[in-house]
Amino acid sequence: MRRLKRRPVEADRTRSLDRAEVAELLGRERIALRERTLWRLLYESAARASEVLALDVEELDLRNRKARVRRKGGAVDVIVWRTGTARLLPRLIGGRRSGPVFTTDRRARVELPPADIDSGSGRARLSYRRAAELFEAATGGWTLHQLRHSTLTHAAEDGANTSTLLAFSGHTSVASLARYARVSSEALGRWQAGRDPAARKR
Repeated sequence: MRRLKRRPVEADRTRSLDRAEVAELLGRERIALRERTLWRLLYESAARASEVLALDVEELDLRNRKARVRRKGGAVDVIVWRTGTARLLPRLIGGRRSGPVFTTDRRARVELPPADIDSGSGRARLSYRRAAELFEAATGGWTLHQLRHSTLTHAAEDGANTSTLLAFSGHTSVASLARYARVSSEALGRWQAGRDPAARKR
């Protein structure tokens, strides 16, 4: 028995994070402004990380808290966000009028398409790979995709109907949406308790 090794527990890279986990993550101090803005925008908008990282400053409508994105398949769509993101984005942009919203920390070292370079600083568009590495390192193995998964689940738990969830997620079919908007056992328990006539009489 001593020779048997315990199988390592792998991080669940697909599950929805609960609300307390998300709140703790987004409320952390000493996280760089770029990462705080990216993570909050991903959670509040339910957009794919690739869609958000492809954003340019001129595509943002800061006043109305929305932006144009290109969805999977090439369709142009709109994402929206809440107060948390609305407070961070202007600080991140810092008065820039064009170029990638999310950029690297240093000037680009290789030649890149002009659209992927901020002309003022020479910094390149932040890559999905680098953004994912930073997120996983900060969270111990969570993925950027889990932020999207989580916000769709939480929206479903809050009563968002199918049409709203389809618009929120950018999905075109209910079948694709279904695996993201699964209500947690805790939320199901709260819903059941709210429907219990005996509990309401107490």
